Amino acid sequence: MKQYLDTYISFLTEEKGLSRSTTESYRKDISGLIEFAEQRGVYDPAEVNRTLLSLYLGSMKQRGRAPSTMMRSTVSIRSFFQFLVRLGIIQQDPSLMLEAPKPERKIPKGLSIEQVDKLLNAPDVTTPQGARDKAMLELLYAAGIRVSELVNLGLNDVDTDMKFVRCTGSSGKERILPISPIAARSVEQYMNGMRERLLKSGTDDGGLFLNGLGTTLSRQGFWKIIKKYGKDAGIDEDITPHTLRHSFAIHMLDNGADLRSVQEMLGHADISTTQMYQTPKKSMKEVYESHHPRAGK
Repeated sequence: MKQYLDTYISFLTEEKGLSRSTTESYRKDISGLIEFAEQRGVYDPAEVNRTLLSLYLGSMKQRGRAPSTMMRSTVSIRSFFQFLVRLGIIQQDPSLMLEAPKPERKIPKGLSIEQVDKLLNAPDVTTPQGARDKAMLELLYAAGIRVSELVNLGLNDVDTDMKFVRCTGSSGKERILPISPIAARSVEQYMNGMRERLLKSGTDDGGLFLNGLGTTLSRQGFWKIIKKYGKDAGIDEDITPHTLRHSFAIHMLDNGADLRSVQEMLGHADISTTQMYQTPKKSMKEVYESHHPRAGK
């Protein structure tokens, strides 16, 4: 198979226009398979079958290769054999039904309720910037909206009397979400005089949250703001605007909210995305001992 690898790499470089670093990754992935096959007496690509490919991926797993690395190798192997089929070197693609390992989905890290309280109480609400920041932080945690949805809010998108926020996701779908009384009160306090103090003459673009120039605050601007308050609150964890969205989801589910409702609030198209926020269930023995009246007797 080695004689075909250079031809394949030339194809990726000259025909596909891939960079040197990318083609070297392909070379490394396929070279690993070729070495594995030759150790088992397989030199002809026509002799490679799905069993051999599965054994190779299994060996990678045993050596502690990350799922992302194995997934990349699977893509490289598939591309190589598809190339050999197009050249007529082999008649059937042995990688056709090969299952790539799924990357492990890490549980998003949120803040504890105590940390959230410290973060949300960090701004100095006696200043226009502090009142704005308090309102933004409270809204993020109250509704679990994305930072892009937060900074794109208009003047009429938060109803502080009815306590709801109207936001639009990247897909254009609108969501109307409940917010807490304290979030509504924080927005109201910001709107009652503080926002006006951030305005410059003739600069009102209708955005709810303004920067020091009187125009709508950017995502990058709020990113810096939340980092500052995380430091001010003495929180060691790396905080981003998404941290409060994660915390919202985790705390809602931990306190008994049903998965479907949280999915709708977060605007997830697939419920499996929301499921990653669920903490691992207790064992049957733990549940029994915690809830049966006579378990501790």
